[in-house]
Amino acid sequence: MREFQRSAPRGRPEIVANRAALISMLVHLWPYIWPADRRDLKSRVLFASVLIFAAKLATIAVPFTFKWATDALAGHGSAPLGPDNWLAWAMAAPVVMTLAYGGTRILMGVLTQWRDGVFAKVAMHAVRRLAMLTFEHMHLLSLRFHLERKTGGLTRILERGRNAIETIVRMLLLQLAPTIVELVLIVWVLLFHFDWRYVIVITLTVALYVGFTFYATKWRIGIRRKMNESDNDANTKAIDSLLNYETVKYFSAEEREGKRYDRSMARYEEASVRAYTSLAVLNAGQAVVFSIGLAAAMILCAVGVENGNNTVGDFVMINAMMIQLYQPLNFMGLVYREIKQAVIDIETMFAILSRKPEILDRPSAHALKVRAGTIRFEEVSFAYEAERPILRGLSFEVAAGRTVAIVGPSGAGKSTISRLIFRFYDVTGGRILIDGQDLRDVTQKSLRAAIGMVPQDTVLFNDTIRYNIRYGRWDASDAEVEEAARLAQIDGFIRLAPKGYETEVGERGLKISGGEKQRVAIARTILKAPPILLLDEATSALDSHTERDIQDALDRVAKNRTTLVIAHRLSTIVGADEILVLDQGVIVERGSHQQLLAQGGLYASMWNRQREAQMAREILAEVGEEAAAPNRNPPEAAAEADEKELLPAADAAE
Repeated sequence: MREFQRSAPRGRPEIVANRAALISMLVHLWPYIWPADRRDLKSRVLFASVLIFAAKLATIAVPFTFKWATDALAGHGSAPLGPDNWLAWAMAAPVVMTLAYGGTRILMGVLTQWRDGVFAKVAMHAVRRLAMLTFEHMHLLSLRFHLERKTGGLTRILERGRNAIETIVRMLLLQLAPTIVELVLIVWVLLFHFDWRYVIVITLTVALYVGFTFYATKWRIGIRRKMNESDNDANTKAIDSLLNYETVKYFSAEEREGKRYDRSMARYEEASVRAYTSLAVLNAGQAVVFSIGLAAAMILCAVGVENGNNTVGDFVMINAMMIQLYQPLNFMGLVYREIKQAVIDIETMFAILSRKPEILDRPSAHALKVRAGTIRFEEVSFAYEAERPILRGLSFEVAAGRTVAIVGPSGAGKSTISRLIFRFYDVTGGRILIDGQDLRDVTQKSLRAAIGMVPQDTVLFNDTIRYNIRYGRWDASDAEVEEAARLAQIDGFIRLAPKGYETEVGERGLKISGGEKQRVAIARTILKAPPILLLDEATSALDSHTERDIQDALDRVAKNRTTLVIAHRLSTIVGADEILVLDQGVIVERGSHQQLLAQGGLYASMWNRQREAQMAREILAEVGEEAAAPNRNPPEAAAEADEKELLPAADAAE
C-alpha cells in the first residue's frame, strides 16, 4: 500500500492520492466485513442494511407527523385523508398526531439501535481479525525490523490502528451510505411538498457545508499527524524509561528522565492545543453555514404563511426538516473527519502489513529432518551493513553429539553465529547446513523446533514461573515442568516461595534475580529437549557454586546432543571437544583447551587475563573477609563472596 507510505503532493494530486488510499483500504477491509467463510456474518450485514433503510423512512416521517400535529392544534387538519374517511377526525385530533409524532421518533431510535446491535459482531470481528493479522505479521518480520523499532511505538501503532479499523467499518457502512440516502429523500420531499426555491437553498447549504468541512479537515490533517507523532514519542520514552527503572535508579536520573519525558509531552501539548483549536474553528464554521441556510429556508416559509400559501404546520415542518437535515450533514462532516483521521492512524499499520518479512520460507521448503544433528558452516560471510562485514568466509563443523565452543573478543561475531543458525538473518555468502540440509531450504518452524537456546540475557514473560518454564514445550505436564526445574537447580528456590510455581516473575522477570532468570531459561530448554543446543554464556549470571551445578546439568543435557557454546568466561568451556577462537569474523585459532594454551596465542592471552582477574577478586575477597570478620557471621561473608562471583571473568578480560 504505497499510498500509506509517502506524502502526496499538494493540490489535486493529493485528492487523487487520498481517494486512492481510501479505496485501497476499503478493498483490503472488505474481506473482513464480508468474510467468505462466515454465513452468519453475511446475514447480519444484510439484515443491518434492511434496518438502515427502515430507520431512514421512519426518520423522514417524523417532520410530517410534527406538521400534522401543529396544524391540528391550529384548528385545521392537514393530514392526507379525505373528509368522508372515518379516520379523518382521528387524524385531525392534536393528541393523536402528537402520539404519532412520538411513535415515529421511538421507531426511528429503536431501528437505529437495533441496526447497531446487529452490526456490532461484524465490526468487531473485522477489528479482531485485522488486529490479529497485524500482530502475527509483526512476529514474522525480521529481527532487524524489531531492533530498529521501539516497543512503545509499535504498541501505539497497533492500538490506534485497531481503533481506526472500527471507526472506518462503522462510519462507512452504518452511516455514510444511509446519510446519502436520507439527504436524497429530504430533497425530494421538499421539492414535492414546497417548491424549487427550497431545493436551491438546501443545495447551496449542503455544498457550502461539505466544501468548508473538506478544506478545514484537510487543514487539520497535518496537525493531527504531528499530534500522533508527539504522542508516539512521549509514549515510547515513558515505556523505555520504565523498562530501565533500575538503570535510572543506579544513576539517580529520575529528574533527567522526567525532563526528557516532559519535553515530549510539551510537544504533544502544543500539537493537541492546535488540534482542539482547529476543531473549534471547524465546528463554528459548520454552525454558521448551516444556520444561514436554516434561516433562509424558514424565511421563505414565513413569507408563504403570510401569503396564505403555507400553514403554520409547514413552518414547523421546514424547521424540523432542516434540523433533520442538519443531523446527517453534521454526521457527514464527522464521517469525513473521522475517516480522514482514521486513515492517518491506520496508515502505519498498513505500512507494516505491506512490509515483506526479510526471512521467508521458500515455496519448496520442507521440514528439517534431524538424523544426527551435525552443523556445518561452509565459507559463511555475513554483514548487517554492506560496508561493515561481520563474518568473513567462516568454515567449521560441529559433529553430531560433540560440543564446540566459540570464543573471542567483543565484536568478533560470536552472537551473530547463533542468530544465523536460528535464521534470524540469512547469510550473504556461503551456506549453513544441518545434516546436509541448507537452512534456507527448510521451514523456519521446523528449524527452530530442533534447536534449544539459552541466551546470556534472559527475558521472561510477566507471568508465573510455571508458565515461563512450560514455554519450552507447551504440552508438558506439571511433573515434567518440575523435573526440568530440578535439573536446572531451581526447584528448591521455587518451593521456598509462598506461591511456588505460581509465583509471578514480574515484567521481564524483574522480581527474581539474574541467576534465577538464567536457571528458568535453562529449565525451559531442558524441557524442550532439542537435538541441538546453543548456549550463549548460559551460566554468566550465576555464582561459582551454582555455576558448577548448572554446568553439570548442562553437560548431562548436552550428552549425545550437538552443542554449540558461545563463551565469554573461558572456565566454562575447558571440557569442549573443540574451541574456535574468533577474531574480526575469522577463525584465528582452533583446538582443545590444552592445545590452545600450548600455542600461546590469543586464547592463551585471554585465559591468563581472566585468571589474573579471578585471582585479584579472590585476594580482595579474602582481605575483605579478614577486615570484616569481627563484625559479621561466616555465612554472611560467604554470601557476599558468592555475590562477587556473579560478575563474569570475561568482563575483566574484555
